[in-house]
Amino acid sequence: MTLRPLLLAAAAFCAACSHTTVPTTMTESGNAPLRLATYNVSLYTEQPGGLVAKLQAGSEQAADIAAVLQRVRPDIVLINEFDFDPQGQAAELFQRNYLEVAQEQDGQPLHYAYRYLAPVNTGVPSGLDLDNNGTVGGEGRERGNDAWGYGLHPGQYGMLVLSRYPIDTAAARTFQLLKWHTLPGATRPLDPDSGQPFWPDAVWQQLRLSSKSHWDVPVDTPNGRIHVLASHPTPPAFDGPEKRNVARNADELKLWHEYLKGESDSDWLCDDQGRCGGLPAAARFVIVGDLNNDPIDGNGRHEAIVQLLQHPRVAPIPAPGSEGARELGLAYAARGIKREGDPAHATGDFGPRNGSLRLDYVLPSIGFETLGSGVHWPLSTQPAAAATKASDHHLVWVDVR
Repeated sequence: MTLRPLLLAAAAFCAACSHTTVPTTMTESGNAPLRLATYNVSLYTEQPGGLVAKLQAGSEQAADIAAVLQRVRPDIVLINEFDFDPQGQAAELFQRNYLEVAQEQDGQPLHYAYRYLAPVNTGVPSGLDLDNNGTVGGEGRERGNDAWGYGLHPGQYGMLVLSRYPIDTAAARTFQLLKWHTLPGATRPLDPDSGQPFWPDAVWQQLRLSSKSHWDVPVDTPNGRIHVLASHPTPPAFDGPEKRNVARNADELKLWHEYLKGESDSDWLCDDQGRCGGLPAAARFVIVGDLNNDPIDGNGRHEAIVQLLQHPRVAPIPAPGSEGARELGLAYAARGIKREGDPAHATGDFGPRNGSLRLDYVLPSIGFETLGSGVHWPLSTQPAAAATKASDHHLVWVDVR
């Protein structure tokens, strides 16, 4: 099946996916706050269809994820690491059996009338030897390494946008197929011993930039149209001395930098539907996702995320934080695992080897008034902390008006 029918199939399973547009100017009645969020929920399995079966059987992990969402109640949220299936069964099950059922004694059901999901590169066989081990495919991790994005089956670690407000699916843009080498200044990994490219030209010319996908999902809110710029770049790890994942992570972040230039004549920046050019200069947006890059600590090229945080179209807001992250950071510091950055800004706990890091972001554009922000990471002594253990990441939110 080609990509376009898959996208249409995905759109068909959105709730009330009408093509709706409201004025982009803010009216007096449209001055209500909006809560924008991102949450890597780690709801993935190693088998095709595994998430559907897991949700049908009843999942304590999914119930805890739903409990967190019911507490924070974002208006628009990007869910990372939610396995994609073309029929949207997992998304429907999660909505009906978990979000719409109160998960805590004082909890309230949560209904999202609109959703967006589309194919991703993870687990999709490339037919190429991408890890340079001399074979194509194989078993386990070897098979995943030769997919367009690491994964054990197509759709593993997918993405899902949930919204209280209409999504214009006809105008949504995806960049799943965009070739890496077309990015201006693309970083081609080199073998440090020979100084030669890690991949031969025939492979480099075919490689896709996005490890999952990059989406521009327009949502029509009472505040006007917001472009939800969603992605989940590869972790800058699990590679060799050529640092191919470090390079890819940085260039996946750079793609948003290029997209925000707003150039309408960018003949290289073409989406999967053949529409070219960046985001118009007057458009308001929010960049959301597990971007797998801390501005100061951990692996990766920190300048890539710093340049995005400091982009002139991105609102200069303080980093969201939490008392739970501060508590964990102090505990790690006592064990000799220290951060250069403020531990309160971490968004996930990645074990004693890596400590806590800031990897998840909600970056609204200029044109919004920022009312508040936070990371849903309660102190370990608080009852709400139990549900947050369902994922190694924590939900990040920003309120705008």
